[in-house]
Amino acid sequence: QVQLVESGGGLVQPGGSLRLSCAASGIAFSTNAMNWYRQAPGLQRELVAVITSGGNTNYADSVKGRFTISRDNAKNTVYLRMNSLKPEDTAVYYCNAPPLRAIGYWGQGTQVTVSS
Repeated sequence: QVQLVESGGGLVQPGGSLRLSCAASGIAFSTNAMNWYRQAPGLQRELVAVITSGGNTNYADSVKGRFTISRDNAKNTVYLRMNSLKPEDTAVYYCNAPPLRAIGYWGQGTQVTVSS
């Protein structure tokens, strides 16, 4: 059964940090790129970070230098470390893999709120 379970979100003050986790099942995790997306209220979902099966990474300009994506293939889990958080980082964060996105599957996401 295909499943993506995001966790680790919460309320944090500006300048704070969070680490998000996404546990995947039902896919060939180690051979797939994994992506983190976010969707703020009233806005379209946007791609935040990518990690390839080989461990190469890429980031949206808005998070470059502050966010770090990583993966643990033994645990079928992808992470997003977020530092120096800003109010504009407030959104629901989702992970996904290209084969799942192609069939329209999304997990429940995890809410990140940056506010004082």
